[in-house]
Amino acid sequence: MSTSPVTSTTPDDTHEGSGAFTWFRDLSPRGRRAFAGAFGGYALDSYDFFTLPLSMVAIAAYFGLSTGQTGLLTTVTLVVSAVGGAIAGVLADRIGRVKALMITVITYAVFTVLCGFAPTYDSLLVLRGLQGLGFGGEWAVGAILVAEYASARHRGRTLAFIQSSWAVGWALAVIVNTVVFQLVGPGTAWRVMFWTGALPALLVLYVRKNVKDAPEAAAKRLTSPAKGSLTEIFKPGLAKTTFFASLLATGVQGGYYTLATWVPAYLKTERGLTVVGTGGYLTALISGAFTGYLTGGFLTDRLGRKKTIALFAVLSAACILAYTHLPSGSNGLLLALSFPLGFSMSAIFSGFGAFLSELYPTPVRGAGQGFTYNVGRGVGAFFPTLVGFLAGSWGVGGALVFGAIGYAIAVIALLGLPETRGKELL
Repeated sequence: MSTSPVTSTTPDDTHEGSGAFTWFRDLSPRGRRAFAGAFGGYALDSYDFFTLPLSMVAIAAYFGLSTGQTGLLTTVTLVVSAVGGAIAGVLADRIGRVKALMITVITYAVFTVLCGFAPTYDSLLVLRGLQGLGFGGEWAVGAILVAEYASARHRGRTLAFIQSSWAVGWALAVIVNTVVFQLVGPGTAWRVMFWTGALPALLVLYVRKNVKDAPEAAAKRLTSPAKGSLTEIFKPGLAKTTFFASLLATGVQGGYYTLATWVPAYLKTERGLTVVGTGGYLTALISGAFTGYLTGGFLTDRLGRKKTIALFAVLSAACILAYTHLPSGSNGLLLALSFPLGFSMSAIFSGFGAFLSELYPTPVRGAGQGFTYNVGRGVGAFFPTLVGFLAGSWGVGGALVFGAIGYAIAVIALLGLPETRGKELL
């Protein structure tokens, strides 16, 4: 099975109807409801993920953990998410996008709540890993659901708005974390943070009642004997794409999760900032992230998927090196640099939903996107653990340089992938 040819897109096509929300007006009523469900699902996915990094210092103190053990909590989540993402992708092709989306949301919500009851480090490690099963699948399924409703001309921007919900969930987690840790002692506050992860259950009720699969894509999927086949994405027509897409996801997510996991600890341990002070720095970082997602979505439709990803990989690597090598006493500069750091490391994801959806035909779109994105997430998960083990001798700031290496890997991976801007999903 091979992918369908890329349709040509002229500059006039790209700019036609280029108002800020033309992409949303182009969606059908069903498409808009799908957008709302996917946006909420990914925002809450983000919220549940960040309950750990934002509580990491308190968890480490409560259980008496080393930096290596603390980093392993994130690594286990991300490694198991690779399995969850692949399973969710296959389910999305076999039972439908919406049913698979509800399964992933329920899974990550239930296990996030259970993490709050963990009596030991080992039990927390297991429960956090199981949370990764749902966490890994939600984005891929939601992105495919919306991609199949979006027009080729605006698909990049449409999926970028879905990506931007990650920043929304991140911001919500920071706000709740700040309030909880001010009202409750740290020995209990981290548990309360996990208990608030029950919020996604409300979203499932909306999705079940209002969201449906895109009819044309569903019809093509149901009539194909290859639907949901993992072996199909390793056959000659798609094997090269699968390899390089996995490598691309590994590099980008290795860089991203290194920063998402360790920046809060870096600000506290090496910059000596209080929780409130750290919240201020994270506000700049998250504001940059939200702006970056939206800007990246515009550029991915304008410049193409590959050029946009390469541009922000270079900028992200440069920001990491600058961010972690500022001299002591330069916290004002650190704050100023937090916005471009968040901007670059988030903008690089803007084209992912569209790019990966366009690389695979409808019957195996879920399997292809779920596998490549989440294998990349699983392998990239070892970056935070490596930083954790090296932090003892290098310091957290010094070890964060491995995030820049991840972005270099991403640029290399792009050499093996085709440009897909303007491609119709067939």
